[in-house]
Amino acid sequence: MKRIFITGTAGFIGYHLAELLLAQGAQVQGYDGMTDYYDVSLKHRRHARLRRHPGFAATEAMLEDAAALDAAIDSFAPDVIVHLAAQAGVRYSIDNPRAYIDANIIGSFNVMEAARRNHVQHLLMASTSSVYGANTDMPYAETDKADTQMSFYAATKKATEAMGHAFAHLHGLPTTMFRFFTVYGPWGRPDMAYFKFTEAILAGRPIDIYNNGEMWRDFTYVADLVRGISLLIDAVPQRPASPAEIEPGDSLSPVAPFRIVNIGNSEKVRLMDFIAAIETALGRKAAYNFMPMQQGDVPATWADASLLQRLTGYKPHTGVGQGIGAFVAWYLEEFARSQT
Repeated sequence: MKRIFITGTAGFIGYHLAELLLAQGAQVQGYDGMTDYYDVSLKHRRHARLRRHPGFAATEAMLEDAAALDAAIDSFAPDVIVHLAAQAGVRYSIDNPRAYIDANIIGSFNVMEAARRNHVQHLLMASTSSVYGANTDMPYAETDKADTQMSFYAATKKATEAMGHAFAHLHGLPTTMFRFFTVYGPWGRPDMAYFKFTEAILAGRPIDIYNNGEMWRDFTYVADLVRGISLLIDAVPQRPASPAEIEPGDSLSPVAPFRIVNIGNSEKVRLMDFIAAIETALGRKAAYNFMPMQQGDVPATWADASLLQRLTGYKPHTGVGQGIGAFVAWYLEEFARSQT
């Protein structure tokens, strides 16, 4: 039974990953800062649900608090660390960039230091499709050059990847970075577009649609995402004896036990089709407010997830209609009721 330390367990993805690993029999220690970037009560409700499991416990403290983080990790003595906690949001990074330095740079450094000191078997850390930035060749592959980030959020995530590689090389710390592609589903973040669309449609308000609707995303259902992460836990990267050992298309570093893996649905979906799925699930039409592209955003994302499939045998597969249907059911039964 693995002992797995997860940062961000009160968050959207961390909650779902903890649920899955607990169901598989793992012992999970959570860690979350409970920041007020969005409604903290939703975070408390996620943690309360996790605490129903006898194999779960959590510390509520900030990543930047190295003493609290070290105490939590050292006392738990994990086999594996999955670092998901971060300051998220492309647009918020324009208004409050320092929050991204504190959480995504300093906080991630603290996690890496603790992982090194505890000699964990595998450190897995979240990155984002946003690191591909201005790249226009799609689908995005992990071996593509990614040096043109369009937002400060993406820049801090790319910096975390670079820091992770350096730690893996210097300390022999097996590290996997996974790049997420537009994750959605039940228990999601209220700041995300699909959440806002649902809320506005039910309230009879127009929804803001950027770039006049000419946007495409590789929408990834959260259950598919965490399934991919759980399988990558056992896909521990090994430093190759020579670059010739690295298979074509593998992002494995030639000088470190370090790899980057896309986790996406491998399908580019037009934003208007995604909105149509929400309208269908709600049984209501939306009023559209078309707007120009927002600063820091990109018109399209699309994952090449073949490396994930090669490493784990798994391919995300949930279609938008099914995934949105599950989200809307949760929203109406669980979230909307809690707001009244």
